[in-house]
Amino acid sequence: MRRPLAALSATLESLKVGPALSAGLTAGLGLVVAQIAFATYLFSGRLADYSTQGIGLILFGNFAGCLLIALTSGYRGAVGGLAPVLLIAMVEVASTLPAEGRALFVTTAFTLIVSAVAAGLVAVAIGRFRLAHLLRFIPYSVASGCVAGIGAAVCLAAMSLMGAELTWQTLPTLAERSQLVRWTPGVLYGIGLYVAVKKWSSPIIPPASIVLAIGAGHFVFAYLGMPADEARSAGLLLASTAEGGLWPPLLPADLVDVDWGAVAAQTPDMMMLVVVALFCVIMSVAGLEVATRQDLDWDREFEAAGAASVVAGLGGGMAVNLIVPASLRSKMFGATTPLTGVVAALSVGGVLFLGDALLGLIPVYLVGGIVVFAGCGMLEQALVRNWKALPRAEYGIILLIATTIAGFGLVRGVAVGMLATLVLFALRLSRMELVKSQFTATERRSSRVRPAPDRAILLEYGDRIRCYCLRGYIFFGGIGPLVDRFRRFLDEGPRPACLILDFRDVSGVDISAVNALSRFLAAADSAGLHLVVSGVPEPLQAGLKRSLPPALHARLRVAPNEDGALEFCEDVILGYWQDQLERAKGRRSALFDRVSGDLERQLERQIEFEDLVQELDPWLRPRLYAAGESLAGPDALVEGIQLLVSGLASACDRKGARLYQYGPGDPVWPSERQGDGATSVVADNPCRAVVLGPEDRRWLESHREALIVRLYRYLLADRVSGSPPAR
Repeated sequence: MRRPLAALSATLESLKVGPALSAGLTAGLGLVVAQIAFATYLFSGRLADYSTQGIGLILFGNFAGCLLIALTSGYRGAVGGLAPVLLIAMVEVASTLPAEGRALFVTTAFTLIVSAVAAGLVAVAIGRFRLAHLLRFIPYSVASGCVAGIGAAVCLAAMSLMGAELTWQTLPTLAERSQLVRWTPGVLYGIGLYVAVKKWSSPIIPPASIVLAIGAGHFVFAYLGMPADEARSAGLLLASTAEGGLWPPLLPADLVDVDWGAVAAQTPDMMMLVVVALFCVIMSVAGLEVATRQDLDWDREFEAAGAASVVAGLGGGMAVNLIVPASLRSKMFGATTPLTGVVAALSVGGVLFLGDALLGLIPVYLVGGIVVFAGCGMLEQALVRNWKALPRAEYGIILLIATTIAGFGLVRGVAVGMLATLVLFALRLSRMELVKSQFTATERRSSRVRPAPDRAILLEYGDRIRCYCLRGYIFFGGIGPLVDRFRRFLDEGPRPACLILDFRDVSGVDISAVNALSRFLAAADSAGLHLVVSGVPEPLQAGLKRSLPPALHARLRVAPNEDGALEFCEDVILGYWQDQLERAKGRRSALFDRVSGDLERQLERQIEFEDLVQELDPWLRPRLYAAGESLAGPDALVEGIQLLVSGLASACDRKGARLYQYGPGDPVWPSERQGDGATSVVADNPCRAVVLGPEDRRWLESHREALIVRLYRYLLADRVSGSPPAR
């Protein structure tokens, strides 16, 4: 508490006292009327005889919660209260209790108090253990659908508060004069207030309109000659249902009236209330971040809202959270200080502890209008703003959730929305192209250095090697079309000899997909294909081992990466070609004709390399490497120009995967000069190299210029031709 108290002290010494008092009193007046409206709706129907006590519960929760949020929130000027979204969940809990009379009120209040404390404890735990980031993954369409559904339910509730029940049977009676005077002023006030706030965005509009609405109501009653008591008995003014003040509405002795069996039966709805309370915290924090363009500490805000709900609940109140419009008003007034929230809380507390005399001054149409105003805001946010922003499928989910909530309740609406979202997700995932890329060995070869005849063979027969690079999450809905695609080239000609499936970019595979993939691999093996899988994640390897017959799993080639898979398949094609050469001698001469030019260029390069090595011999230092030894990299710091005379060496990345291969005549450049991800060069078999040191190179530049120019020309030609080594 030191930081909030220090902030309060600093505020009293600064020029923010005036703005804080103005913003706090404005927010407090708006909260009082809004919370009275919410409480009147919540404690209506069978609980109408206890509406005043219910107002006391709501006001205390608002007072305690607003005070604590102001002192503990990371947003200076935070104002807390009961959110309309939470109101609908509370109504659903209260409407299903079987008790009657005083027992119904006490049981309802106790159920809501337990829910508030439970929601607060969960929110505190989320904040304390820094788990708030896990709750940001609620689908946007579900969240918007809940907001729209609750907005529609709030508007229907406002009509009920004003004595106009919206049912198919009562719709014709709404146009009667006796009904019009009840609901028309409230609806017009709510819509007018919403339009005015949206157009002018002035923080003075809500409290000023409340004062004017109260004055206008009493002026009309006086003009019609209707005393306050008569207007109250006619249901046009709020009436007190309690003897005495608003506080305390409950005493410890009231616990004997609690129907504990009914409370236990409400456990699922109470759990839903906890979820909705957390959902309200998410929406309020996210909304405040967007409105203020300020990053908030979500864990701190969860902890602040949770502590406020626990204290409010233990005192008989309800779960609370940040109120975005009131908190945003603090910034607009230049009152970004905890004093703003403290003043708002004290304003609510003053009404709470002064008694219910003020309630008799509030017209019912004003209460209904405030509820209509809240409902219009939620409908506009969820339906109007998303009309052009969302795809039609997701917008349809919002409408489905909203309709379900308005007609069948919040729990069913959320359940239907989550189910619809999952179905839409599954459909989209099944339509996603799982093949990231595909190619044959004619288009891309492995990095292994091969002689010209082998390269010519692979150029002509490389289309018999097909590689498919897969991506994303492969599940039962997406694997079917992919397997059908693979099966088609088993039935159509010409059939490939090798099939590579690269899983490097696959994030996961479910068990149904593993089974379907195993069946295809069995069919491909029966057709005589050589199967190679690369980049296989560990769970998929385990799944294939369980699903494939042991003999087939033993024949399945598992390569560490795509390059290793290509090298294996190239060896298969070359081995097949050698068998064909033994059977058809004429093919050897045809092959020689195709590669004669390449062989000639390679021979000329080799002659030039040998001549250079022979002339540079006095200045070259020989180096011998065993298989697996580093030629370049952190473990082999070679200074100078290193030329590979015999053997093969591979340039590898940090994980040990081969990127390309060096052969005789290639300069082995230090790995840090390549800029291609190579970190080391390792001998594949015993290698012999020669090194021209820096001092000898400088001497040659000064005394044997023609010779060193020949060497540079050779190295430059090697680099320009496509090195890292091109073959």
